[in-house]
Amino acid sequence: MSVKLEISFSKSARLDGVTAILLKASGDGAAAGIADVDPSGVYERAAKVRKFTGKSLAKLDVVAPHGSSVDRMVVLGLGDAAKMSDHDWLRAGGTAVSTLSGVESAVVYLDAAGVDVSGKQAADFALGMLLRAYKFDSFKTSKKKDEDEDDSKVKTLKVTLVTAAASDAKKAFVDAEGVAGGVLLARDLVNLPPNVLGPEEFAARAKAMEKLGVEIEILGEKEMKKLGMGALLGVAQGSSRPPRLVVMQWKGGKAKDKPIAFVGKGVVFDSGGISIKPAGGMEDMKGDMGGAAAVTGLMHALASRKAKANVVGIIGLVENMPDGNAQRPGDIVTSMSGQTIEIVNTDAEGRLVLGDALWYCNERFEPKFMINLATLTGAVLVALGSHHAGLFSNDDALSEQLLAAGLQTHERLWRLPLGKEYDKMIDSRFADMKNSGGRHAGSITAAQFLQRFVKETPWAHLDVAGTAMGSPADEISQSWASGYGVRLLDQLVRANYES
Repeated sequence: MSVKLEISFSKSARLDGVTAILLKASGDGAAAGIADVDPSGVYERAAKVRKFTGKSLAKLDVVAPHGSSVDRMVVLGLGDAAKMSDHDWLRAGGTAVSTLSGVESAVVYLDAAGVDVSGKQAADFALGMLLRAYKFDSFKTSKKKDEDEDDSKVKTLKVTLVTAAASDAKKAFVDAEGVAGGVLLARDLVNLPPNVLGPEEFAARAKAMEKLGVEIEILGEKEMKKLGMGALLGVAQGSSRPPRLVVMQWKGGKAKDKPIAFVGKGVVFDSGGISIKPAGGMEDMKGDMGGAAAVTGLMHALASRKAKANVVGIIGLVENMPDGNAQRPGDIVTSMSGQTIEIVNTDAEGRLVLGDALWYCNERFEPKFMINLATLTGAVLVALGSHHAGLFSNDDALSEQLLAAGLQTHERLWRLPLGKEYDKMIDSRFADMKNSGGRHAGSITAAQFLQRFVKETPWAHLDVAGTAMGSPADEISQSWASGYGVRLLDQLVRANYES
């Protein structure tokens, strides 16, 4: 069951019958507020026995003695609190909420010994709690039955974060809560089974953001044919589920300002088409729309926090299936750009969807830059594993901004090369290009393919195949779908592009 968190901030809190969490910087001193919570000195004795000194993310869990105002006391180590990054505060919040299973209410003392917690740090701690509390279990009927039979199961956890910076924290948390909503939306989209989330259903979930002030247009097959999107439509033709192109606009900046643009690959299920994938692990290909999920989550986050920027989000939604109408290796399709593409592998389909979406975005909106996200290649997993996404770009300044945002949010990137030598690898004997350059430099040649559809516009491609799904669990995510990219790109916009 996903725990619903109700988070509030205060300069003080009642302690009757709650779990109290106290933060402690490393060293021999007591945690802040310990005298109020533990007048009997239980913590001091337990810390001595356990040799607890406040090491980062270490926990000391103590059942309060008879007569205490609290039921239970958890002391959470911060390490050197003065050196904690934004991501460290998220990790601390995630670790804190992981100790509260079955609890109805908790009080967290944020002001660590010798450290004045800022409103931003308090909000980051709360954001970490929201991200860690997420679970995707709505299809587990056995759990629902257990919950119906056991009314004592806690469905809402009320947490009061006590800090001298409560007023600033409340203001900062408005933004943080909006970002959390975007991340959790992206996780939901990637986690949903493919029989539930097809192109039409995905588009409907994006359209729901109209209530946040996002302008939504949904293009169907007829409109895309008229535009000449032969590359995208070629991928979709093997499925009985019709494709969609969703255009999302958030107009929070000055009317005269050109927008910034984000484009996402949304292959809701990828069988590989005629070049069918091996059966083992194919179920994970429900997550091949992780780029589109991130763009959708980003638009949700920006609209929720009323970002002062003009932003366009475009997602190409298709299903890649191998029926009798599917495109074949050897087919040649014509993209919206007019460039022709020889299909040498129908499993190299995401770049076909993105090629048309990028060209459409560039022609219609003339943005300051375009960033596309895609679970594009298995090769990027071989190169970078699950701890960095691949970054490819034609613009050094945009790349530096992205790398900095990655370090700030811990959604890290590693820049890989582009070049003429790699570009030649996708030249075709029969068409302007082919859709795969083969095994060698597979992530790079995929990026070279995309670059042919951006002209001179500053552009970056993020290959998130290793980070959007199946990435390692950590303090702020226990989910198969991570929501990677939402916080990264929100930080990019926040730091560089808001008026």
